[in-house]
Amino acid sequence: MAGNEHEVNRSTKSGRFVKQSTADRSPDTTVTEHVGGDSDGGDREVNRSAATGRFVRETTAELHPATTETQRV
Repeated sequence: MAGNEHEVNRSTKSGRFVKQSTADRSPDTTVTEHVGGDSDGGDREVNRSAATGRFVRETTAELHPATTETQRV
């Protein structure tokens, strides 16, 4: 991985970042995301609550633009 490309791990329950060791111990409740890299972004867009970090649906992001963030992953 070049430049600012790296992988991060998140809890699927809380949406918070977790250590690699936590992801290794609990693969069913964590997700690993590839972030950074090209300025073009990734293949798809995802929406997250800015407050909790959890994934939210597109409609939720449209209804609450001030409290959601859209990422390309």
